[in-house]
Amino acid sequence: MSYYFARQFDADFDEMIQRVTAALKEEGFGILTEIDVQETLKKKLEVDFRRYRILGACNPPYAYQALQAEDKIGTMLPCNVVVQELENGKIEVAAVDPVASMKAIDNPKLGAIAGEIRAKLKKIIDSL
Repeated sequence: MSYYFARQFDADFDEMIQRVTAALKEEGFGILTEIDVQETLKKKLEVDFRRYRILGACNPPYAYQALQAEDKIGTMLPCNVVVQELENGKIEVAAVDPVASMKAIDNPKLGAIAGEIRAKLKKIIDSL
């Protein structure tokens, strides 16, 4: 089982960030964090890196359910969605597969929650 699912697009990077953010919002997710890896690596290491953004997406009702089921689940939140520019010029959008992540935790209550979040994230990627 893969730990993510992804699709590639012929699109503008900034446009894809906007499309992903809007699609996440439609499914009840907000962006809690946005990490510009290219900018951070340039600033901290003085290296050039491709455009690569990590969006920390959270769906509050599901996050609340998960926190009630497992108090340390916060170590695995939020759900990360990556938008990156590939060498071939395409833009890839990838999302974590929460079902794969939750297999590391021995708590059956998380399975149903992870399955619902997985379905939402997969729907988002498929809708782009």
